[in-house]
Amino acid sequence: MAMTYIDRIANQIRDALPPKDRPGEHAEELYRLYALLVLTTGEATTLENVHDAWSTWMTAHQPHHESIRPFRQLDAGTRNEDRPYLNAIRSIAATHRK
Repeated sequence: MAMTYIDRIANQIRDALPPKDRPGEHAEELYRLYALLVLTTGEATTLENVHDAWSTWMTAHQPHHESIRPFRQLDAGTRNEDRPYLNAIRSIAATHRK
């Protein structure tokens, strides 16, 4: 099967993350959602955007996860768990606008 442009961006996001921050099962789906952020919000992507993408993904896998709630309801520590993904998304977005 040929790799799509979405999958190429998703792979770039995965590769930009430290191995310890890479999710395990079903991660391809999450990386594709993050690729969508690269294409739609790019370098303006926020932690809230990343959380919403993660929540969308997690809804399919663990619908009762305690962090599936609006970003503003999360404590600061939980909000910052999305920072490595935000950094990767913005970094890849910067290379795509050139």
